[in-house]
Amino acid sequence: MLSLAAALSMAAVQAPDLPRMPPITREPQITYLDRAGAVIGVRGGRYAPPVDIAKLPAHVPAAFVAIEDRRFYEHDGFDARGIARAVVAGIGAGRPTQGASTITQQLARNLFLTQERTLERKATELVYAVELERTYTKKQILGLYLSRVYFGSGAYGLEAASQRYFNKAAARLSLKEAAMLAGVLKSPSGYNPVEQPERCLERARLVLNAMVETGAITPAQRDKAAAQKPRVWKTAPNGPAQYFLDWVDGEVRRMVPKPTRDLMVETTLDQAMEAAAGTAVRAGVEAWRGQGADQAAIVAIDGQGRVRALVGGTNHATAPYNRAVSARRQAGSAWKPIVYLTALERGLTPDSPVVDEPVTIAGWTPSNYEVGAYLGPITLETALAKSVNTVAARLADEVGRPAIAQTARRIGIASTVNTDPAMALGTTLVSPLELTQAYAAFSNGGNRVQPYGIERIRSGGQVIFQKRPPAPAPAVANPALSDLNRMLRTVMTSGTGARAAIPGHDLAGKTGTTSDYKDAWFCGYTGGLASCAWMGRDDGRPMARISGSTAPAQMWRSFMSTALKRIPAQPIPAGPPPVAPPAQPAEEAVLPAVSPPPITEDMPPL
Repeated sequence: MLSLAAALSMAAVQAPDLPRMPPITREPQITYLDRAGAVIGVRGGRYAPPVDIAKLPAHVPAAFVAIEDRRFYEHDGFDARGIARAVVAGIGAGRPTQGASTITQQLARNLFLTQERTLERKATELVYAVELERTYTKKQILGLYLSRVYFGSGAYGLEAASQRYFNKAAARLSLKEAAMLAGVLKSPSGYNPVEQPERCLERARLVLNAMVETGAITPAQRDKAAAQKPRVWKTAPNGPAQYFLDWVDGEVRRMVPKPTRDLMVETTLDQAMEAAAGTAVRAGVEAWRGQGADQAAIVAIDGQGRVRALVGGTNHATAPYNRAVSARRQAGSAWKPIVYLTALERGLTPDSPVVDEPVTIAGWTPSNYEVGAYLGPITLETALAKSVNTVAARLADEVGRPAIAQTARRIGIASTVNTDPAMALGTTLVSPLELTQAYAAFSNGGNRVQPYGIERIRSGGQVIFQKRPPAPAPAVANPALSDLNRMLRTVMTSGTGARAAIPGHDLAGKTGTTSDYKDAWFCGYTGGLASCAWMGRDDGRPMARISGSTAPAQMWRSFMSTALKRIPAQPIPAGPPPVAPPAQPAEEAVLPAVSPPPITEDMPPL
């Protein structure tokens, strides 16, 4: 075997015309950026573009060279001494063992070959390694290698690993962090920073020692780095954003079905808002799990339709179903603003008198879940603030349920709207994204919005798609809009939404709870931003008395406490002025005055 190793080495070096390498191919990737330009995810091909070694701190490549191939800058693709040692070690096994491959050989195997351990494969690997060395510089080889190696937890390449474990760009890796990542390569599962933290740190110490032995760092630098304790993210920092990416990625694939080059997609996502939404969803479900909570979702849309946050579940890795977009759930009383808006547009006002009393419509008799009793004579504003079911049901019957369905369509509800008597209490199935879209029209002065998540797409530096600013689409007029805003503010100051209130901000909103507590909502808005929080179970079973005024209101408040810091503070817009009768033409005002005819009882009033 020793002679075979020597023969292979000599053949690889002396061959004047080596076989041509297969072309190095890579599937195009789609990189998604948040609205500030930070990477929130990569979809498409597994491998990223080659790492630019010149942009990394010197200790990053040095860590990988020290532990993986300390003679990397001296050999021509293979290390004859290393091969001989590996062959000797593998004599008992009857085949070459691991440990002889240089970085260049590992790259050749990654690019062109399988992982089988045969002499034939090893010989081909050597040939390709030499050809790589003849074709590319050491920096190019190392950069290509670092873009393709696997670091565990789904992270291929140095940049992906740095983002996954440390939530930072590879160019910002500390010496200790670089040593940890370099140590992972021997066994991505055995030295995983999340799953095997102690073994990872032990391996990192070996890497630091190797760096001292190769002269890459001093003993003092090693000791300082060894004492550091970098933060390792147990879950991917951009985990919540994966629900958003699932949504926009589908749209990008429709727009660019077969990309031939990498794409860069600039999105509307606010990563701080997204993180706050993810935290609120996870914390909310965890706090209420004992009462049957299983999943939750939050969506936020600004006044122009830009989706600023979209979280469709507690953990994308284990529960990737996107409840924010794909789930259709009953809206409960979060639907009532649409009922009341229709009534306001028919001439009622917040002060209009109504009566909370038993009512039966087509054999159906609603009851009051929130108040638990009948309040008697009250105002329309109080009925909405207290979420009185009897009043909403009678209003829907009086203004006409088909008219309410038309109002829902006008402000953005695309799902089928049922028109049976119970529709007033929110039996229509909607998604959180859809319901947030409807509330956005209340937040921006009455304009319907079309939610979108893609601002711009670039390919090869060229802009191939640019979102045009949406034109205003008036959907709600005054006085109905200002009256509804007044009423929904009252929901939060003295009604069922009190737990969602945030002092010092102009907020309005509505709770929603469906029968048997299968779904619980809170939807609300401030000037220029609307958001909805939903909680329920994937299997559709009831929760234990979780209403919209409890867990969802708390989730919404938790999220909005961060979101309000990310947008300009502004009151809820009053909307357009009420439509006035057309003024008389100016030319009539300058006509000569004439004596009016006498008024008689037969003349119609002027």
